[in-house]
Amino acid sequence: MFDFYPENLYNMQKGSIRVQTENIFPIIKKFLYSDHEIFLRELISNAVDASQKLKTLASIGEAKGELGELSIEIKLDKEKKTITISDRGIGMTAEEVDKYINQVALSGAEEFVNKYKGQNENSIIGKFGLGFYSAFMVSDKVEIFSKSFREDAKAVRWECDGSPEYFLEEAEKADRGTDIILYINDDSKEFLDTDRVRSILNKFCRFLPIAVKFEDQQINNTHPAWTKKPGELTSQDYQNFYKELYPFNEPPLFWIHLNVDYPFNLTGILYFPKIKQSYEIQKDKIQLYSNQVFVTDEVKDIVPEFLMLLQGVIDSPDIPLNVSRSYLQGDPNVKKINTHITKKVADKLEELFNKERKEYEEKWESLGLFVKYGMMTDDKFLEKANKFHIMEDAVKPVFYTLDEYRIATESLQKNKEGKLVILYTTNPVQQDSYIQAATAKGYIVLKMETIVDAGFINQMEMKWDSVHFTRVDSDIVDNLIDKQESYETILSKDDEAKLKDLFNMEIPSLHVTVEVKGLSPETQPVVATRPEFMRRMKDMASLGGQMSSFYANMPDEVTLTVNGNHAIFQSLLKEDDKDKQEKIVHNLADLALLSQGLLKGNELTSFINRSVELIEGKQKSKIIV
Repeated sequence: MFDFYPENLYNMQKGSIRVQTENIFPIIKKFLYSDHEIFLRELISNAVDASQKLKTLASIGEAKGELGELSIEIKLDKEKKTITISDRGIGMTAEEVDKYINQVALSGAEEFVNKYKGQNENSIIGKFGLGFYSAFMVSDKVEIFSKSFREDAKAVRWECDGSPEYFLEEAEKADRGTDIILYINDDSKEFLDTDRVRSILNKFCRFLPIAVKFEDQQINNTHPAWTKKPGELTSQDYQNFYKELYPFNEPPLFWIHLNVDYPFNLTGILYFPKIKQSYEIQKDKIQLYSNQVFVTDEVKDIVPEFLMLLQGVIDSPDIPLNVSRSYLQGDPNVKKINTHITKKVADKLEELFNKERKEYEEKWESLGLFVKYGMMTDDKFLEKANKFHIMEDAVKPVFYTLDEYRIATESLQKNKEGKLVILYTTNPVQQDSYIQAATAKGYIVLKMETIVDAGFINQMEMKWDSVHFTRVDSDIVDNLIDKQESYETILSKDDEAKLKDLFNMEIPSLHVTVEVKGLSPETQPVVATRPEFMRRMKDMASLGGQMSSFYANMPDEVTLTVNGNHAIFQSLLKEDDKDKQEKIVHNLADLALLSQGLLKGNELTSFINRSVELIEGKQKSKIIV
């Protein structure tokens, strides 16, 4: 092993990098990072650190002279197959090169190899400062030219070809700072492509605090909105920053500015995007930064699951990251930040609801997805959200909180058990006849038609006190609140039996139960309903999940309630033409099934053809008369 003495430096020293093993470089090349493009971020981040340190020293009088422009420049040389990263920061003396470069991560390299070789990169979270050595993932050789800011400091050149051997010597360099030259290997030629490098810079460096230049253009905004205090920003500033992040999106609904310095450091801006359709929901739109260096857009654990639908930026140096800055460690700060973000969002929503309710209701189509998702997954958020969660009337332009709905329906929508029965529709157009029947009795029907509502209903029945949800088409209107035990019809028992027999028919893919009851003469002749529990399971199955295939493959259960008091059956039972009688019965059943969206394919075609036949027969009988 080579023993290093500073006074012998400039005689062209040759030595071994002190890693205690020769196995470190193969591991660095193949294992240190999963994405090789990370090398550029790491080297530029080091350049930013060097520049920031110089500014700090200058501010306390330890760095003399003019600082000049503290920019970082990236240059490609396709002929020489090199990438050069240059900064005008603090620079290094020979002793510092030996300390920070030759002694990999200062210490513990042998332990690193023995403990972590063969494991995945999550296992080495935060253990070593190996950022510089990411250069060897893409390089056959790396050179460093560096000159310290210190007066009379001599420039040095360091070179290593990816083996433990290095060279360190005096060099010529006019300006303060560091140049790192990477001689790109054949497997990494992609990084000599201008567009490829520009895309990496745009991904990782677009908000770095020191100017980064490539192809004579500055590629970053050094003072993004989240680094400023809320009082310094106008509404337009927030809108402009959102457009900078998501240039093709519609303007956001509103935003929350995070600015915490105790007991953890956290800044950022979270935006509530417009979501007009449930299928537009996209996660992984929040970007995580550490001191303005992009880390990842996978922020699970830092941001609560239900707020993964938000967009924007969070920046925290207190979030522990692995060596490639791509995964999170379990840490108390992460939980605190998660809790803080949840509280800030809940407070903001409550403030909007209380101060600008009309505007809040207008945004509910998008906001509702966040709020419901949060109520389902976070009990602390649920407690707060009960104050600002609202439900939309299916008929009138009115919204209700749970308490408001309870008051509005107190006299009509309590069942025998004393529970509030919330009537809802998942499709106001398709279920219109059921809604009309319910509202005619004074009931209030709510819209529950988003992608999260099936799960929301099940969760809230467990979490809300004394509440039961019933879909408006799950039973005949008289049974929606309480099951009625007896009905009277104007038919004789024999006629009831005949009518039931007429409607007992085989319908493919459906399990049909027929009942004859004495409903209001104004009620439809046949009402099709689907049991609440089974229909809910089918709805949930359509969204996927463990039991999805089980329930999805089960036949739909349908009850056909034949209204024995409807006038049509007086004449139908007397019809002598059995074929005509059968066709009318089949059409009445099909009309009821059509209202539930259960008439499809061949059955729908048969219904249309049968209807035409009946109309033609009626026209012929008129002509004969």
